[in-house]
Amino acid sequence: MKELFTIGEMAKLFGVNIRTLRYYDEIGILCPETTDPDSGFRYYSTRQFERMNSIKYLRALDMPLKSIALFFEKRDVRSLQFLMEEQKLETRRKINALLRIERKLERRLAALEDALRTPTGEIREIHCEKRRIVFLRKEIQLEEDLEYPIRELELSSLTEPAIFLGKVGVAISKANLLGRRFQNFSGIFVFLEDGDSCRGAEQFLPEGRYLAVRRRFTLLAVRFSGMHKDAAEYYKRLLTYMEEKGYDCLGDSVEVTLIDAGFTDDVGQYVTEIQIPVGKR
Repeated sequence: MKELFTIGEMAKLFGVNIRTLRYYDEIGILCPETTDPDSGFRYYSTRQFERMNSIKYLRALDMPLKSIALFFEKRDVRSLQFLMEEQKLETRRKINALLRIERKLERRLAALEDALRTPTGEIREIHCEKRRIVFLRKEIQLEEDLEYPIRELELSSLTEPAIFLGKVGVAISKANLLGRRFQNFSGIFVFLEDGDSCRGAEQFLPEGRYLAVRRRFTLLAVRFSGMHKDAAEYYKRLLTYMEEKGYDCLGDSVEVTLIDAGFTDDVGQYVTEIQIPVGKR
Protein backbone atom coordinates (compact mmCIF):
# COMPACT_ATOMS: atom_id res chain seq x y z
CA MET A 1 0.00 0.00 0.00
CA LYS A 2 1.24 3.49 -0.87
CA GLU A 3 2.29 5.35 2.30
CA LEU A 4 4.07 8.48 1.03
CA PHE A 5 2.52 11.26 -1.04
CA THR A 6 3.83 14.32 -2.84
CA ILE A 7 2.27 17.70 -2.13
CA GLY A 8 0.33 17.44 -5.41
CA GLU A 9 -1.04 14.02 -4.50
CA MET A 10 -1.96 15.23 -1.00
CA ALA A 11 -3.77 18.25 -2.43
CA LYS A 12 -5.75 16.04 -4.81
CA LEU A 13 -6.67 13.51 -2.12
CA PHE A 14 -8.10 16.18 0.20
CA GLY A 15 -9.43 18.63 -2.37
CA VAL A 16 -7.26 21.55 -1.32
CA ASN A 17 -4.98 23.92 -3.14
CA ILE A 18 -1.23 23.25 -3.25
CA ARG A 19 -0.66 26.84 -2.09
CA THR A 20 -2.83 26.08 0.95
CA LEU A 21 -0.68 23.08 1.89
CA ARG A 22 2.48 25.14 1.49
CA TYR A 23 1.00 27.78 3.80
CA TYR A 24 0.08 25.11 6.38
CA ASP A 25 3.71 23.98 6.21
CA GLU A 26 4.93 27.56 6.61
CA ILE A 27 2.89 28.19 9.79
CA GLY A 28 3.65 24.73 11.17
CA ILE A 29 0.24 23.09 11.43
CA LEU A 30 0.91 20.45 8.74
CA CYS A 31 4.48 19.84 7.55
CA PRO A 32 5.62 17.02 5.22
CA GLU A 33 6.77 14.12 7.37
CA THR A 34 9.87 13.02 5.47
CA THR A 35 12.40 14.20 2.92
CA ASP A 36 14.08 12.00 0.29
CA PRO A 37 17.84 12.34 0.98
CA ASP A 38 18.72 11.90 -2.68
CA SER A 39 16.16 14.11 -4.45
CA GLY A 40 15.31 16.47 -1.61
CA PHE A 41 11.61 15.96 -2.32
CA ARG A 42 9.35 16.14 0.73
CA TYR A 43 6.52 13.70 1.33
CA TYR A 44 3.40 13.41 3.47
CA SER A 45 2.49 10.08 5.05
CA THR A 46 -0.81 8.30 5.74
CA ARG A 47 -0.20 9.02 9.44
CA GLN A 48 -0.92 12.71 8.68
CA PHE A 49 -4.31 12.08 7.11
CA GLU A 50 -6.10 12.32 10.46
CA ARG A 51 -4.46 15.68 11.18
CA MET A 52 -5.44 16.93 7.73
CA ASN A 53 -9.02 15.79 8.33
CA SER A 54 -9.05 17.68 11.63
CA ILE A 55 -7.81 20.86 9.93
CA LYS A 56 -10.45 20.58 7.21
CA TYR A 57 -13.20 20.04 9.81
CA LEU A 58 -12.14 23.00 11.93
CA ARG A 59 -11.76 25.24 8.89
CA ALA A 60 -15.28 24.18 7.80
CA LEU A 61 -16.39 25.66 11.15
CA ASP A 62 -14.61 28.88 10.10
CA MET A 63 -12.11 28.47 12.92
CA PRO A 64 -9.04 30.70 12.47
CA LEU A 65 -5.75 28.99 11.67
CA LYS A 66 -4.23 30.59 14.76
CA SER A 67 -6.80 28.78 16.94
CA ILE A 68 -6.18 25.52 15.08
CA ALA A 69 -2.45 25.86 15.76
CA LEU A 70 -3.17 26.38 19.47
CA PHE A 71 -5.31 23.24 19.49
CA PHE A 72 -2.50 21.15 18.00
CA GLU A 73 -0.11 22.46 20.67
CA LYS A 74 -2.36 20.97 23.34
CA ARG A 75 -4.41 18.38 21.57
CA ASP A 76 -7.13 17.20 23.98
CA VAL A 77 -10.90 17.20 24.32
CA ARG A 78 -11.04 20.16 26.73
CA SER A 79 -8.96 22.33 24.42
CA LEU A 80 -11.19 21.48 21.48
CA GLN A 81 -14.32 22.12 23.55
CA PHE A 82 -13.03 25.56 24.57
CA LEU A 83 -12.16 26.48 20.96
CA MET A 84 -15.58 25.37 19.75
CA GLU A 85 -17.34 27.44 22.43
CA GLU A 86 -15.30 30.46 21.38
CA GLN A 87 -16.11 29.84 17.73
CA LYS A 88 -19.81 29.47 18.56
CA LEU A 89 -19.80 32.94 20.16
CA GLU A 90 -17.91 34.39 17.19
CA THR A 91 -20.41 32.79 14.81
CA ARG A 92 -23.28 34.39 16.74
CA ARG A 93 -21.57 37.79 16.45
CA LYS A 94 -21.24 37.30 12.70
CA ILE A 95 -24.88 36.25 12.38
CA ASN A 96 -25.99 39.38 14.27
CA ALA A 97 -23.79 41.54 12.04
CA LEU A 98 -25.31 39.94 8.92
CA LEU A 99 -28.83 40.41 10.27
CA ARG A 100 -28.03 44.08 10.85
CA ILE A 101 -26.81 44.38 7.24
CA GLU A 102 -29.98 42.65 6.06
CA ARG A 103 -32.13 45.16 7.96
CA LYS A 104 -30.15 48.05 6.45
CA LEU A 105 -30.65 46.61 2.97
CA GLU A 106 -34.38 46.19 3.58
CA ARG A 107 -34.70 49.80 4.77
CA ARG A 108 -32.65 51.13 1.87
CA LEU A 109 -34.66 49.14 -0.69
CA ALA A 110 -37.93 50.33 0.86
CA ALA A 111 -36.69 53.95 0.82
CA LEU A 112 -35.62 53.64 -2.82
CA GLU A 113 -38.96 52.13 -3.81
CA ASP A 114 -40.75 54.94 -1.96
CA ALA A 115 -38.57 57.58 -3.67
CA LEU A 116 -39.29 56.10 -7.08
CA ARG A 117 -43.01 55.64 -6.47
CA THR A 118 -44.02 58.96 -4.85
CA PRO A 119 -44.94 61.72 -7.34
CA THR A 120 -42.64 64.75 -7.36
CA GLY A 121 -43.88 68.33 -7.04
CA GLU A 122 -46.85 67.32 -4.87
CA ILE A 123 -47.21 68.94 -1.42
CA ARG A 124 -48.25 66.46 1.28
CA GLU A 125 -48.91 66.63 4.98
CA ILE A 126 -47.12 63.73 6.65
CA HIS A 127 -46.42 62.56 10.16
CA CYS A 128 -42.96 61.44 11.31
CA GLU A 129 -41.85 59.97 14.60
CA LYS A 130 -38.85 61.72 16.10
CA ARG A 131 -35.71 60.57 14.33
CA ARG A 132 -32.23 59.93 15.70
CA ILE A 133 -29.49 61.92 14.03
CA VAL A 134 -25.96 63.17 14.42
CA PHE A 135 -25.83 66.86 13.61
CA LEU A 136 -23.07 69.28 12.70
CA ARG A 137 -24.16 72.89 13.18
CA LYS A 138 -22.25 74.79 10.57
CA GLU A 139 -23.04 77.52 8.07
CA ILE A 140 -22.77 75.98 4.60
CA GLN A 141 -23.20 77.92 1.38
CA LEU A 142 -25.60 76.42 -1.15
CA GLU A 143 -22.88 76.16 -3.79
CA GLU A 144 -20.44 74.35 -1.47
CA ASP A 145 -19.63 70.68 -2.01
CA LEU A 146 -21.18 68.76 0.90
CA GLU A 147 -18.57 66.00 0.91
CA TYR A 148 -16.16 67.82 3.24
CA PRO A 149 -18.84 68.65 5.87
CA ILE A 150 -19.98 65.02 5.70
CA ARG A 151 -16.44 63.87 6.50
CA GLU A 152 -16.27 66.39 9.37
CA LEU A 153 -19.52 65.03 10.73
CA GLU A 154 -18.31 61.45 10.47
CA LEU A 155 -15.03 62.17 12.26
CA SER A 156 -16.59 64.24 15.03
CA SER A 157 -19.72 62.25 15.82
CA LEU A 158 -19.71 58.68 14.48
CA THR A 159 -17.98 55.76 16.16
CA GLU A 160 -17.76 53.76 12.94
CA PRO A 161 -18.01 54.48 9.21
CA ALA A 162 -21.60 55.11 8.17
CA ILE A 163 -23.52 54.20 5.05
CA PHE A 164 -24.49 57.63 3.81
CA LEU A 165 -26.60 56.77 0.76
CA GLY A 166 -30.01 58.34 1.28
CA LYS A 167 -29.25 59.27 4.90
CA VAL A 168 -27.66 62.72 4.69
CA GLY A 169 -29.73 65.85 5.20
CA VAL A 170 -29.21 69.59 5.47
CA ALA A 171 -31.24 72.21 7.30
CA ILE A 172 -32.21 75.82 6.72
CA SER A 173 -32.86 77.74 9.93
CA LYS A 174 -36.36 78.81 10.86
CA ALA A 175 -35.28 82.49 10.68
CA ASN A 176 -33.96 82.08 7.14
CA LEU A 177 -37.04 80.11 6.10
CA LEU A 178 -39.40 82.84 7.28
CA GLY A 179 -37.15 85.45 5.68
CA ARG A 180 -37.25 83.42 2.46
CA ARG A 181 -33.45 83.15 2.38
CA PHE A 182 -32.52 79.79 0.91
CA GLN A 183 -28.82 80.23 0.09
CA ASN A 184 -27.33 79.09 3.43
CA PHE A 185 -27.72 75.84 5.32
CA SER A 186 -27.50 76.00 9.10
CA GLY A 187 -26.16 72.48 9.47
CA ILE A 188 -25.82 68.96 8.11
CA PHE A 189 -26.91 65.69 9.66
CA VAL A 190 -27.04 61.92 9.17
CA PHE A 191 -29.99 59.75 10.12
CA LEU A 192 -29.07 56.98 12.56
CA GLU A 193 -30.60 53.53 12.22
CA ASP A 194 -30.99 50.72 14.74
CA GLY A 195 -27.52 49.55 15.75
CA ASP A 196 -25.78 52.79 14.71
CA SER A 197 -23.88 54.50 17.52
CA CYS A 198 -22.50 57.97 17.98
CA ARG A 199 -20.20 59.94 20.27
CA GLY A 200 -21.79 62.09 22.95
CA ALA A 201 -25.48 62.60 23.67
CA GLU A 202 -28.09 61.34 21.25
CA GLN A 203 -29.77 63.98 19.11
CA PHE A 204 -33.17 63.96 17.49
CA LEU A 205 -35.02 65.96 14.92
CA PRO A 206 -37.34 67.97 17.19
CA GLU A 207 -40.98 67.07 17.69
CA GLY A 208 -43.51 69.72 16.82
CA ARG A 209 -46.38 70.88 18.96
CA TYR A 210 -48.99 69.70 16.50
CA LEU A 211 -50.06 66.19 17.50
CA ALA A 212 -47.32 66.15 20.13
CA VAL A 213 -49.39 63.98 22.45
CA ARG A 214 -48.96 61.15 19.99
CA ARG A 215 -45.23 61.77 19.86
CA ARG A 216 -45.59 62.73 16.26
CA PHE A 217 -44.38 65.60 14.19
CA THR A 218 -46.45 67.26 11.45
CA LEU A 219 -44.54 68.23 8.35
CA LEU A 220 -45.24 69.83 5.08
CA ALA A 221 -43.30 67.85 2.51
CA VAL A 222 -42.56 68.12 -1.16
CA ARG A 223 -40.35 66.01 -3.41
CA PHE A 224 -38.78 67.27 -6.57
CA SER A 225 -36.50 66.01 -9.28
CA GLY A 226 -33.17 67.68 -8.63
CA MET A 227 -30.57 68.61 -6.05
CA HIS A 228 -30.17 71.12 -3.20
CA LYS A 229 -29.39 73.95 -5.61
CA ASP A 230 -32.82 73.44 -7.24
CA ALA A 231 -34.78 73.70 -3.98
CA ALA A 232 -35.61 77.42 -3.65
CA GLU A 233 -38.75 77.24 -5.82
CA TYR A 234 -40.11 74.40 -3.71
CA TYR A 235 -39.37 76.17 -0.42
CA LYS A 236 -41.44 79.10 -1.70
CA ARG A 237 -44.31 76.78 -2.61
CA LEU A 238 -44.20 75.16 0.82
CA LEU A 239 -44.21 78.52 2.61
CA THR A 240 -47.14 79.73 0.52
CA TYR A 241 -49.05 76.54 1.29
CA MET A 242 -48.21 76.94 4.99
CA GLU A 243 -49.62 80.48 5.04
CA GLU A 244 -52.77 79.46 3.17
CA LYS A 245 -53.46 76.67 5.67
CA GLY A 246 -52.78 78.88 8.70
CA TYR A 247 -49.77 76.89 9.90
CA ASP A 248 -46.88 78.25 11.95
CA CYS A 249 -43.30 77.16 11.22
CA LEU A 250 -42.00 75.30 14.29
CA GLY A 251 -38.36 74.81 13.40
CA ASP A 252 -35.63 74.33 10.84
CA SER A 253 -36.28 72.57 7.56
CA VAL A 254 -35.17 69.03 6.77
CA GLU A 255 -33.83 68.57 3.25
CA VAL A 256 -32.74 65.09 2.21
CA THR A 257 -31.50 63.80 -1.14
CA LEU A 258 -33.26 60.44 -1.51
CA ILE A 259 -31.61 59.62 -4.84
CA ASP A 260 -28.38 61.39 -5.80
CA ALA A 261 -24.93 60.78 -7.29
CA GLY A 262 -24.38 57.91 -4.88
CA PHE A 263 -27.07 55.96 -6.71
CA THR A 264 -26.98 57.11 -10.33
CA ASP A 265 -25.08 59.16 -12.91
CA ASP A 266 -28.39 60.31 -14.40
CA VAL A 267 -29.15 63.72 -12.84
CA GLY A 268 -32.70 63.42 -14.15
CA GLN A 269 -33.32 60.59 -11.68
CA TYR A 270 -32.28 62.60 -8.60
CA VAL A 271 -35.00 63.01 -5.97
CA THR A 272 -34.83 65.42 -3.01
CA GLU A 273 -37.40 65.88 -0.25
CA ILE A 274 -37.96 69.05 1.78
CA GLN A 275 -39.81 68.90 5.09
CA ILE A 276 -40.89 71.85 7.28
CA PRO A 277 -42.23 71.25 10.80
CA VAL A 278 -45.51 73.10 11.30
CA GLY A 279 -48.36 73.49 13.77
CA LYS A 280 -51.77 75.13 13.83
CA ARG A 281 -52.04 78.71 15.06
